[in-house]
Amino acid sequence: MFNFIKQHRPKISVVVVFYNMRREAVRTLHTLTCNYQIGVNVEDYEVLIMDSNSTEPLDPEWVESLQANFSYHYVESSWPTPCRAMNRGIELAKGDHVVCMIDGARMLSPGVLQKFKLANKLFEHACVKTIAMHLGPKLQNLSILDGYDQLVEDKLLKSVNWKSNGYELFEISSLAESSFRGFTNPISESNCFCVNKRVLSEIGGYNEDFRSIGGGLVNHDTLNKVLQYEGMMSINLMGEASFHQFHGGVATNVSPDNHPREIFLNEYLTIRGEEFCPNNAAPFIFGDCPEVARQYIDLLPPQ
Repeated sequence: MFNFIKQHRPKISVVVVFYNMRREAVRTLHTLTCNYQIGVNVEDYEVLIMDSNSTEPLDPEWVESLQANFSYHYVESSWPTPCRAMNRGIELAKGDHVVCMIDGARMLSPGVLQKFKLANKLFEHACVKTIAMHLGPKLQNLSILDGYDQLVEDKLLKSVNWKSNGYELFEISSLAESSFRGFTNPISESNCFCVNKRVLSEIGGYNEDFRSIGGGLVNHDTLNKVLQYEGMMSINLMGEASFHQFHGGVATNVSPDNHPREIFLNEYLTIRGEEFCPNNAAPFIFGDCPEVARQYIDLLPPQ
């Protein structure tokens, strides 16, 4: 079985980047296993674990022991961004479609890979996206002002049976700023989206000119370029999401007063020669919605 999996061409390649995330990787990688994801098996997909210049890298043997379709790759970079690691993962991907997870702190709901697989069969030319949630009672930039940290989050995750039913993560999470209008409206960024590998190659992958810590707006930029690709269909997954764990992130885990938003916007302007503007085309909605997540359907009308 092991040799067959190694030689078999998967339908989907998941590229997930970590930087000093030993705590978070345990949960994120669990949510990428067949024991957690529903409707997929190990032959359907591969997971490329990209360790981006970590000073405390993951244990390669542990990573690859989790499942036969997991592979570990350490990537050196001259800049404190995940761009090089993302591009290397895309280069290595064997699948026709690539799932981009630039932030390894993001756990997934259980139906993500199955719905990606189904959408890829139904739609020839599509970018399929998940909305983003933050673990905790509100946006983590705000909840940290009330003392939210890794210890609080560990207790919070123990309060639900997420390993057996990952949809319970919706019960202990809140919408990220990028997804504040819920499932049925445009989102400015997705930390887990799936698109044809050829499209990613043709747009040049993740622009390595984005050199702000954490990559700045490079993930927003990449999604914009994908959605602007000729004939591209924008699809939001109903009832699925990524869930951000607290890890001291440069943008997600700082107070609003210390957010590097202006630095990121200025870098974008320098690189692109224009101000950042998210793609606001109305998305096609794909999938069903568990009851626990229905509160996040169409929160505000499109603007």
